Amino acid sequence: MMMNKISEIKHPVRVWLFIGLVMVFFQVVIGGVTRLTDSGLSITEWAVIQGTLPPMNQEEWNEAFELYKVAAKKQFETLHADMSLSEFKVIFFWEYFHRLWARTMGFVFLFPFLFFLWKKWMPKWLLKKLGYVILLAVLAATFGWIMVASGLNDDKRTWVSAYKLATHLSIATALFGVLFLTWLKSIQPHTSDFQFIDLKKASRNIIILISIQIIFGGLMAGMRAGLIHPSWPFFIDGGRLISALSATSEANVEGMMDYESGIFMKGIVQIFHRATAYLLAIMIAIFFLKVRKMNVSPRLALGNNLMFGMLIFQFILGVLTIINCIGKVPLFYGAIHQAGALILLVFALFVHYQFRTQKAI
Repeated sequence: MMMNKISEIKHPVRVWLFIGLVMVFFQVVIGGVTRLTDSGLSITEWAVIQGTLPPMNQEEWNEAFELYKVAAKKQFETLHADMSLSEFKVIFFWEYFHRLWARTMGFVFLFPFLFFLWKKWMPKWLLKKLGYVILLAVLAATFGWIMVASGLNDDKRTWVSAYKLATHLSIATALFGVLFLTWLKSIQPHTSDFQFIDLKKASRNIIILISIQIIFGGLMAGMRAGLIHPSWPFFIDGGRLISALSATSEANVEGMMDYESGIFMKGIVQIFHRATAYLLAIMIAIFFLKVRKMNVSPRLALGNNLMFGMLIFQFILGVLTIINCIGKVPLFYGAIHQAGALILLVFALFVHYQFRTQKAI
C-alpha cells in the first residue's frame, strides 16, 4: 500500500514544539506545587502587564501582604494567622513563578511562530493544530484567574473552588495532550499498526479513563479529600470513610457546593478516584498482555511497555500520596503524582497514535 505524502516539518519547528511541550508540562507541575503550598491566593489581582514584576520594595511587599489578608481572609485566618512577611514571600513566589512561567511560554511561542510563518515552514495541518493550542492556552489562562477569584473575598472558602480547579487542570491537560500529538505527528508522520482495530478502540478507552482520573485527581486536590482517609486499602482507619459516606444529609446541591465544611463529597470523590485507579490498572494490564501476543511495530511494543511500567509507578505514587496525607497533602508525593499522570497520558497517547490511519495532509 502506498503511503500518502505528508508535509515534512523542518527540524527547528520540531524542536520549538518540543520546548513548548516541556514548558507546558512544567507549568502544570508548578501549578500543582502552587496549590499544595496554599500559594494560589497570594496574588489578589490579574495584572497581565503590571504583574510581570513582583513587589520591588518594602512598601510594596507590605501592601501585597495586606491585600492578601483582606481578600483571602478565610485562608489567612485559618492557615496563616501567625504568618510573617518573609513567610508570605514564599507563597507569593510560587504563584508569581506560576504566572511568570505562563508569560514566558507566551513569548517562547509567539516569536518563533511569527518567524516560521514568515519562512513558510508550517503546513496547513500544523497551523490548524496550533490554532487549537492557542485556544486552549487562552482558555487555561482565563479559567486560571476565574479559579483564583473563586477563593478571594469569600468568608466561607479557605481555598479556591475544587470544581474550578479541576476544570482549569482539565483544560491544561487537554492543551498538553494536543501539543504532544502535534509534536508527535511532526516527528512521526507515518504509522504501521492501523490494522489493529480492536486495540485502537481499547487504547482510546484507556485515554478517556486517564482523562477522567485526572479530573478526579483535581477534585481530590481541591477538596483535600485525601485527608479524611489517609490509609490504603479501604476501611482500616476506624470508619472515617464510612462515616463520610453515611453523611447523606449532605447529598444535595448545597452539600456539593459547601464541601469544605462537610465530608460526604470528599468521601465520594476519594471512592471514585480509587475505583478509577483500579479499573485503569485492569484495563492497561489486559491491553499490555494482548499487545505482547501480537506482531506489532517496535514503536507500539515500546509504547506498550512504557505505559504499563508507568502505570505501576503511578499507582505506587498514588498510594504513597494518600498514606502520607496526615494533616496536609504531602508536597513531594502530591506534585510527583500529578506529574506522573501527565506522563502516563503521554504514553497512552503515543500508543493510540500508532493505530492512526494514514491520511493525506
